[in-house]
Parts: sequence; C-alpha cells; structure tokens
Amino acid sequence: MLLSLALIGLMAGVVYLFIPHDDHTPDLKRVDYSVELLTARRAATYPVAAPAGLPDSWKATSVRYQGDHFDSWHLGFQDPKGQYVAIEQSTQKASTFIEDASQGAQETTVTQTIGGRTWQRYTGGRYDALVLKAKGSTTVVTGTASFTQLATMAEALKTR
Repeated sequence: MLLSLALIGLMAGVVYLFIPHDDHTPDLKRVDYSVELLTARRAATYPVAAPAGLPDSWKATSVRYQGDHFDSWHLGFQDPKGQYVAIEQSTQKASTFIEDASQGAQETTVTQTIGGRTWQRYTGGRYDALVLKAKGSTTVVTGTASFTQLATMAEALKTR
C-alpha cells in the first residue's frame, strides 16, 4: 500500500513538472467604446464624461450605458500599471450610487481640485474613489489604482 502511494505521488510530481501551467493573469482585451459613448451622449439627461488624450497605455476594457437604470454610464480601464479604473455616472440618488460604484468606500475630509472642479475623496477596502456631485448627476472615478491614477483619469474627462 505504501509502495502504491509513493508511485502515485511520483507520477503526480512528474505530471506537475512536465505539463505547462501559466500562473499570470490573462491579457485583457481592448474595447472600442465610441458607439456606446455616442449613444449615451444622445440619450442621457446629463453631460456624459469620457477621457480624451490618455496615452495608449490606458486600455478600455468595459463599457455600458443603461438608460432604463438611472441613465447609468460605465467605462472601465486598465491603467499602465495594470490596475482597474472606472468612470461611473448616474442620476440615481448620490449616496446610493456612490456606495454601489465605489463598492462601499467611505467619504473622507480630503478634497482635490482637478480641472477646476472640487472632487471628494473616498477610501475603501477594495476601491478608492474621487466623487464629483453635479446638478442632476454624480460622477465617480473609482478602482484599485492609486489616487494619482484616479486623478489622471478625472483630469482627462471631457463631456463634449
């Protein structure tokens, strides 16, 4: 019985050593969000924000506009360091929307002026966020990236 157990262990070791296995995270596919952005800008009741002038090292990975769900706009990116950054906008009640978009981040007393506007910082266990409350909508730039990267995204936002 011990001999059988040793033989099984040896075979498992051989299989592990000689069968290739890939431990790195898969490369995320870049998405084109131009059609969704145009649709959102035509349909939303607020000026829809999207970045302009970011380097190609910022990769758009997800996009969604839901007119039937508080005119919600989502645009997700992978920053040059591989961290997640998302732009979220909605007409939903600000407190509820911020809670959902930032995955429970809490408001701090720190504000940051970006592009002539005052953004409120939120910190959380999973995501941090920069929040801009405007008349009729709320914009949240959130994700796993640093506040520096979140601010870079916030500064690049244009509403044309």
